[in-house]
Amino acid sequence: MRKQFGMPEVEKLVNYYSCSYWKGRVPRQGWLYLTVNHLCFYSFLLGKEVTLVIQWVDVTQLEKNATLLFPECIKVSTRDSELYFSMFLNINETFKLMEQLANIAMRQLLDNESFLQDKSLPKPRRPLKNISALKRDLDARAKNECYRATFRLPKDECLDGHTDCTLWTPFNKMHIPGQMFVSNNYICFASRAEEACHLIIPLREVTIVEKADSSSVLPSPLSISTKSKMTFFFANLKDRDFLVQRISDFLQRTPSKKSCSIDREWKWNVADASSEEVPELPSSSPLAVSPTSALSHRPISFCAGQVPTASQGLLKLFRRNSEELSGPKGAKEKMKEESWNIHFFEYGRGMCMYRTAKTRELVQKGIPENLRGELWLLFSGAWNEMVTHPGYYADLVEKSMGRYNLATEEIERDLHRSMPEHPAFQNELGIAALRRVLTAYAFRNPTIGYCQAMNIVTSVLLLYCNEEEAFWLLVALCERMLPDYYNTRVVGALVDQGIFEELTREYLPQLSEKMQDLGVISTISLSWFLTLFLSVMPFESAVVIVDCFFYEGIKFILQVSLAILDANMEKLLQCCDEGEAMTILGRYLDNVVNRQSVSPPIPHLHALLTSGDDPPLEIDIFELIKTSYEKFGNLKADDIEQMRFKQRLKVIQSLEDTAKKSVVRAVSGDIGFTMEELEELYVVFKAKYLMSCYWGNNRAAAARRDQSLPYLEQYRIDMEQFKELFSSLTPWACGAHTPVLAGRLFRLLDENRDSLINFKEFVTGMSGMYHGDLTEKLKVLYKLHLPPALNPEETESALEATSYFTEDVTTEVSPFVSELDICLHCESQETQEDKGRRNENGPEKEEKGTSPQDYRYYLRMWAKEKENKKETIKDLPKMSQEQFIELCKTLYNMFSEDPVEQELYHAIATVASLLLRIGEVGKKFSNRPMRKSEDCKANSGQDPVSEEESPTSEQSQNSAVEQQPQADHEDKASADAQPEKTQQENQTLGDGSGEGQGSPLQLLSDDETKDDMSMSSYSMVSTGSLQCEDIADDTVLVGCEGSSAAARYGSTIDTDWSISFEQILASMLTETALVNYFEKKVNILQKIKDQKKVERQFSSSSDYELSSVSG
Repeated sequence: MRKQFGMPEVEKLVNYYSCSYWKGRVPRQGWLYLTVNHLCFYSFLLGKEVTLVIQWVDVTQLEKNATLLFPECIKVSTRDSELYFSMFLNINETFKLMEQLANIAMRQLLDNESFLQDKSLPKPRRPLKNISALKRDLDARAKNECYRATFRLPKDECLDGHTDCTLWTPFNKMHIPGQMFVSNNYICFASRAEEACHLIIPLREVTIVEKADSSSVLPSPLSISTKSKMTFFFANLKDRDFLVQRISDFLQRTPSKKSCSIDREWKWNVADASSEEVPELPSSSPLAVSPTSALSHRPISFCAGQVPTASQGLLKLFRRNSEELSGPKGAKEKMKEESWNIHFFEYGRGMCMYRTAKTRELVQKGIPENLRGELWLLFSGAWNEMVTHPGYYADLVEKSMGRYNLATEEIERDLHRSMPEHPAFQNELGIAALRRVLTAYAFRNPTIGYCQAMNIVTSVLLLYCNEEEAFWLLVALCERMLPDYYNTRVVGALVDQGIFEELTREYLPQLSEKMQDLGVISTISLSWFLTLFLSVMPFESAVVIVDCFFYEGIKFILQVSLAILDANMEKLLQCCDEGEAMTILGRYLDNVVNRQSVSPPIPHLHALLTSGDDPPLEIDIFELIKTSYEKFGNLKADDIEQMRFKQRLKVIQSLEDTAKKSVVRAVSGDIGFTMEELEELYVVFKAKYLMSCYWGNNRAAAARRDQSLPYLEQYRIDMEQFKELFSSLTPWACGAHTPVLAGRLFRLLDENRDSLINFKEFVTGMSGMYHGDLTEKLKVLYKLHLPPALNPEETESALEATSYFTEDVTTEVSPFVSELDICLHCESQETQEDKGRRNENGPEKEEKGTSPQDYRYYLRMWAKEKENKKETIKDLPKMSQEQFIELCKTLYNMFSEDPVEQELYHAIATVASLLLRIGEVGKKFSNRPMRKSEDCKANSGQDPVSEEESPTSEQSQNSAVEQQPQADHEDKASADAQPEKTQQENQTLGDGSGEGQGSPLQLLSDDETKDDMSMSSYSMVSTGSLQCEDIADDTVLVGCEGSSAAARYGSTIDTDWSISFEQILASMLTETALVNYFEKKVNILQKIKDQKKVERQFSSSSDYELSSVSG
């Protein structure tokens, strides 16, 4: 498989299936290969070959449907194409696996998780044939997720197995058939009838396990007793002995907990439930500590011997003396409490309670205020995590004290916006508790940190629970019940919004089209879902919604939302715009009331919307809930999870498209590429980054992505990845020299020196090669052969290069440094000198120096820096002989594959020989008669530059037509001064060639150069600068004695030789072939298309058909 599709060794095959791919109306029978990161298909039939390779991250939609044209097929959609596969032996298994792999890819895009094989999964007792370890892993993952979602268990709980059995239910004296699930820390039971009975038994609660005598009526019975004096009787167990051994092993390795007994805490809550007075707050409770001292002292540890604070919700602490407690509402509240107490007596209390349809009916009628915190913890599963992590919250609060980041700043800003109408949050006591819970969660989960709407939900949790319980409820909400809701892009809420739209089309088809036209659903659903209606409905009513949500999950929120739309259908169908529809829905929600609430009404800050003189019609919350169950109660949790997967593909891909457009828009102003080209480059750039995530081994690509950064900064690639992109996209193909050139461009673009570049830096480098005139392109090429792009280690003579860089200040300047930066550098040196003089003159002079004009001067400098000053060719430093040699090598390799390479070699040979002479002439002016060594050292960094300016300026002012006569003139002048120059060169270079006659450079006239046909393979280098393995064997070195081996290998670089960019540009303009080469247009879209083909490693046979290319 890897060889067929060009996959690396690290790509893992999960499974493969026989199927047909529909190309047009013709099915192509072949094999579908599902790997961790790709969907691949291969078919070879009747001489026709079809190869498909699609990344899972590119899949936008997966559908299993049946049509007349495609009977029972799977449709795979990408941004570019739609593919149909059919004729599977087991289409359900295939589709389920494809869903899992696509979901993993979406998760990778969302939070950068890579696929890791689960090493802790139990091994099968007997090896399964034809099933890979990865397939077994994915099947186990799917079962684990379903198991945890069904019973609201912690995220690290792994299912060991399940078996059929029956459970004796004492409340109706029946044996209910169902399945028993066994995991690391829990035994769970689910009846076959959906709402007959659910049971969760934590193994930490188990005290006795007994095997009862079997009978023909009840074979293999098992009795399990718990600390809460409850006994559960199972029968018809196939693996009874294994189960008993499993429980025994758990009890043996689990020491007795030192935390307080669960039984005792529940009994304490029962006693408190009948009390109407607010108990005195323990002095050690975190709520009794002053807000300031709470942040400087360790919070209470929730251990034995201390009264638990479960009943010390803020609502009881700030309850007003209300007459409702003794009136009809109070009597109704006591009746509710009594109903729940009877339920506890019959069905049990605590985590081991039998959960039946009767339980759901009680929840729909509203949970009594005294029991609300307890039951929220039970139904959400937060209680399990809290009792298994004693002291976790206290430690987290202590660690987060005094630490500040972006999340804590946002928390502080929103603290006083959290239910400001409630008295509990009108003083520092409630604010401090809210601060501690939100800050603790931000430090527990920095990926989420803090998101708006979390403050509203948490403030309601604190009304009924203590801080630790509110914290664990928040954990259950953010990480299990509302996954991905509270991240920076609220992906989970957008996913459920898509489900809501889909359900509206199914259940309210008349209204759906109207709502889509008005765009209302996208507006209302986020505020409804993120805050669980707490921000749009009166508090007394919204808290009943929260009751049902903790029992039913997101299913209940969706069905209530549908009921609200259904109740307002006639009015909404008559709306003309979005504002009118929002007014109708807002007015409706404002008037949803809870007539049974015993708490005094809290002013609802949502705008009370009225129309006309008609009094608002009140809607009872319990009637709304009843209607939602009657009309939309057939929604299934499994169906919603299936719809979540479908919508997650759509939402995440939509967010990725939005991110792409944002990035392209951000960089388009400074780049020469079109919007279409930038979008294609972004796709290629991101694909290269993602490849490093799952094929990068030790690159740790995942660690590079910080989602708190702007989209432009999130994807970054390293040098190796850049070299791969450069080699496939560059218009300057240099053969084996391409990676070297790519490395130099990477160093040039990596301004912050973190060995990573983002998309803007990448396209900036690409644009320099594709766009602009000859001058701009040559400028890029010139910079690639100067520091920092050119490493001293890359050159032939590193020691001489280093000494040259230290002597010539101009060559040390970064190519991105402007004249202003150089001026500032010089002025700062002058300022230091002036400061030294002032110090010598005394303190009075120093005080005069610090005048107001100093800061104004720096303000002017700052304003100049902000101006977009375009870099000119005069800003570029001069190039040494060694750097010029590297430039010549690059040009030699660049032209090797060009159709007109003979003309280009001839042209560059002419230009290079001319530039070598110009450099020699410039050196003649810089090498004045011998001075004292001190003077030479003092002026070594100034004289060559200043004296070379005359030939440089003169050369740059000449036109392209006048350049050739000028070169002939300089050639004669240099020939006349040959003996004197040779003596100077021997002193400067220390040439050990042993040749006493002549110059190391044999100057050729332009006519001789043009007549020599062997110039087609010339390399433009000077004496001894290039070793023979760097160029072809037939290469003739211009200006070098061919018979002198010592001249080719033994010479050193002339450190006084230099050339400027203006001289190179003027010389290049004399050759039409060079001008045409650098000014020809190259289509980067075609390069990108070819690059995708190469990455897929498609077959190049004549019978090959390209069926699809996926980005």
